[in-house]
Amino acid sequence: MDRFIKKRSQKAGMPPGTLVHIGKRKAGETKITLFNYYEQSFEEKEIKDVSECLQFKDKPGVTWINVEGLHEVAVLERFGEIFSLSPLVLEDILNTDQRPKIEVWDNYIYIVMKMFSYNNEEDEINVEQISLVLGENFVISFQEGIEGDVFDLVRERIRNNKSRIRKMKADYLAYSLIDSIVDNYFIILERIGEQIEYLEEELVSNPTQETLSIIHSLKRELILLRKSVWPLREVIGALDREESLLVKETTKVYLRDVYDHTIQIIDTLETFRDIISGILDVYLSSISNKLNEVMKVLTIIATIFIPLTFIAGIYGMNFVYMPEIKWIYGYPVILLLMLTVAVSMLIYFKKKKWL
Repeated sequence: MDRFIKKRSQKAGMPPGTLVHIGKRKAGETKITLFNYYEQSFEEKEIKDVSECLQFKDKPGVTWINVEGLHEVAVLERFGEIFSLSPLVLEDILNTDQRPKIEVWDNYIYIVMKMFSYNNEEDEINVEQISLVLGENFVISFQEGIEGDVFDLVRERIRNNKSRIRKMKADYLAYSLIDSIVDNYFIILERIGEQIEYLEEELVSNPTQETLSIIHSLKRELILLRKSVWPLREVIGALDREESLLVKETTKVYLRDVYDHTIQIIDTLETFRDIISGILDVYLSSISNKLNEVMKVLTIIATIFIPLTFIAGIYGMNFVYMPEIKWIYGYPVILLLMLTVAVSMLIYFKKKKWL
């Protein structure tokens, strides 16, 4: 449930802009890495003190600062001082229950997204909030601190002096980070698609209580994905329509491509939701059919024994004047009669295709 709703009670009654971390602590210490690059130069380093970022604020080229871990509020406050970030933006960064959104300020653009990764050990989807701050010559990304992210390919492209990203501005870097997050959604959808195929096979062969548990788990995962992707479509669309000088026309072409990807993801999600709803109906029908089969067998057995019980009841009354009781062949004849009745009923049921 922590993936859906974060506790905000600790902020109740506080004034706007109060910096309190809301969410689960997912990192030991805050880790800050910095990339500064342009076409002919490249620098990569790990920052120990936030004040080191100050020298890169107006340095030529593009600077990307990646922050992993949001629990140290003092670090966020220092970033706000150096890059003139509003306390309301810092408050949203610390609140990891944000809906994907975009806010345009005078000197920067603030973007909130959700990054997903698949946990193979627990067989579930992990969700992490990503906050991006796009300035004239810098991009700052804030992560909750789950080990690993989806930006490795972006880092490799920055290290390659022949890549397009080395020739572009900060808005193209922001697009590349957004594109990496969106493309990773397809990987998550592929895993969900594999699980749906497995469920369909299970329903045909042997639906169990575990199958129902997997169905409900998938429904929750799809709800979580839908909650993150639907607003993201509007975020990317607004970024494309934005007339801010921070987003160049050359980059908007690529943003429209990401927008198309989000539409495709939404269509796939809706398809999966319909399939899961259908699978749940099929599961309930399968369980009902199995129960009907059991009841049919029990009914046939009971039906066969009704006349046999009647015959046994007649000869179990022990009246004195029953001539068959003293007949030497009475016992085998009655058993043969019972067998004949049972076989005749089975043949009749078979002919009617009730068996």
